[in-house]
Amino acid sequence: MFPPNSVGLVKTEYFTFAHDEPFRLESGATLRPVTIAYETYGRLNADRSNAVLICHALSGGAHAAGYHRPEDPQPGWWDDCIGPGKAFDTNRFFVICSNVLGSCYGSSGPTSVDPATGKPYGLRFPVVTIGDMVNAQERLIDHLGIERLLCVAGGSMGGMQVLEWAAHHPQRVRAAIPIATTARHSPMLIAFSEVGRQAIYADPAWNNGDYYDNGRRPDAGLAVARMVGHITYLSEQSMHEKFGRRLRERERYGYEFQTEFEVESYLKYNGLKFTRRFDANSYLYITKAMDYFDLTQPHGSLAAAFANSAHVKFLVISFTSDWLYPSYHSKQLVSALTAVGADVTYLDIQSTWGHDAFLLEVDTMTKLLSSFMDQIAREAQVTPPD
Repeated sequence: MFPPNSVGLVKTEYFTFAHDEPFRLESGATLRPVTIAYETYGRLNADRSNAVLICHALSGGAHAAGYHRPEDPQPGWWDDCIGPGKAFDTNRFFVICSNVLGSCYGSSGPTSVDPATGKPYGLRFPVVTIGDMVNAQERLIDHLGIERLLCVAGGSMGGMQVLEWAAHHPQRVRAAIPIATTARHSPMLIAFSEVGRQAIYADPAWNNGDYYDNGRRPDAGLAVARMVGHITYLSEQSMHEKFGRRLRERERYGYEFQTEFEVESYLKYNGLKFTRRFDANSYLYITKAMDYFDLTQPHGSLAAAFANSAHVKFLVISFTSDWLYPSYHSKQLVSALTAVGADVTYLDIQSTWGHDAFLLEVDTMTKLLSSFMDQIAREAQVTPPD
């Protein structure tokens, strides 16, 4: 039914907290109650020392591995790395992936019902930060009875969460694997985020975020936002190799404003596909959280942010063709970690895939992650689950 190294059928679970005492956000706003959607793979060992937290990127969710139904055409988003004998070996590790606050895949966000009104929050949902997302994850870890995570790993926005864990919750983490990520968005990255948000604002169906009950969704704006995003996830070389200047289903120019080039068709297809699974308001909230993320604040420097993280073991990974989060972002991280005496390994991987390389360079990632996980498991004397 499933590949031999698959975790097989999995189920999304839900943890709700802050029933009585509100959950305070970094903005000062509060939420009550808060729900976190999550999935787990593998089993906890006797001393609960084998837990690994996987953090997802902008459009991801808790479903990182396995299948929800036997007929599902695709497994979870990082199935290549999670499962028996894989990089995050579920025969050895208890792997957790939770959906972030503000998303639309089961955790509290703008699509959730506001208990005060009985209707979806929309823009009444408070703005959240990467710090808020991680603070909610910490509540989940507490709920699962885990005192200290063996490792936290993730790419892109997932890597931001990894860095947040290591900088602000270092006592809860033994090792951290930030991949293709940054400690703070550059002006260019904020600009790309804003173009996507403006596309959503400009869609007449957006209606200031209040569109859940009127039968119309701002799909056109969300599709354009996703198209912009897809361009940043690729590299120029990968676009040459994947599309070139090839025309789609024609041999010559039509001299008209229709989809003619393969790359145009690809962007339109992915934009439309995205609108079928994601929420426009969630896109606004999550991109804003990414733009707000800046580990140099209020400390003044990256090194100061990691002042209490010297005992955390780091594997920092970047990709040569990633122009969304170029390698210099990771090199700045490595310099800051080295300055505080952290044990850090840095790998800048040669790849033509661009930012998406952390999902596509499967063989390379498997070797690197497996080796690192073996090492930290030996050092922590992690015993296998019963």
